[in-house]
Amino acid sequence: MPLRNLGKTGHRVSLFGLGGQSALERPNNEAVAVPIVERALDLGVNYIDTSSIYGGPNRWSERYIGQVMKRRRSEAFLASKTKERTRDGSMRMIEESFKLLNTDQLDLWQLHDVGTMHDVDEICAKGGAMEALLQAKEQKLVRFIGVIGHHRPEAIMEMLRRFSFDATLIALNAADTYHHSFMSELLPMAVEKQLGIIAMKVVSRGRLLESWTPPPMERQKNSWEATGTYATRQGTLSLREALYYAFNLPISTAIVGIDTIAQLEENVRHASEFTPLSEKQMLEISGKAGLVAEQSLFFRYMQRA
Repeated sequence: MPLRNLGKTGHRVSLFGLGGQSALERPNNEAVAVPIVERALDLGVNYIDTSSIYGGPNRWSERYIGQVMKRRRSEAFLASKTKERTRDGSMRMIEESFKLLNTDQLDLWQLHDVGTMHDVDEICAKGGAMEALLQAKEQKLVRFIGVIGHHRPEAIMEMLRRFSFDATLIALNAADTYHHSFMSELLPMAVEKQLGIIAMKVVSRGRLLESWTPPPMERQKNSWEATGTYATRQGTLSLREALYYAFNLPISTAIVGIDTIAQLEENVRHASEFTPLSEKQMLEISGKAGLVAEQSLFFRYMQRA
């Protein structure tokens, strides 16, 4: 498994990272989820991402990962998040994260889903969540702090201007340039600040992939991620193309949600075999992704306050 520097943190993380959604957030899915985490560590995946909101109020993702961390904590760079916008709410979130993850320290704690200037104002207000991150780092409850987003780049850029973060987790895929691009200004800014850069949404919950078939329209309309823009066709990229596009960017790791061990092993194989792409190859992949750009950037069309 190739390793890359996580910005200026001094840590080297696996090019492929395990995302805490998909099988890892489904209720009562321990028999599937826990072996995925175990196998990921066996294969050299050392970056594991989760959140206090993955799996709903029961926080299934943290629960499953915690079962493995009880025995193998030293093998993982462990990241979680708070969606709370207040200091007190965020501190309650991290205390529960510690219990569920069977740890007394997170490697990375992040502000979840910062998408608008309203989010920025709430987080940075007196008593806001930013106070919790700074306090947690000062007290060594967390080693590093970060900010994440997938809706609009401007909000993340504003947070990076205001505070000294260690990492950022941002949506980057081959369709990025077609709508509110994160690659145009945010990515260079993160590189300049020497942040650990974690890519997400690299296959867009499968919507970029030629192997993916859109769910029935009724299910899409009733989904929590309904945006008014619906998937109407199969994707256009192979998994290899989607992953290689992300791997070719100046990122530290790319996280992907996994449903089966077979999927995990396929993703790890592509990471292990990665060789850099030419500019022409990147443009070709982006051009193919443009045919399904709207459905592949669904998270940028979601209505926000």
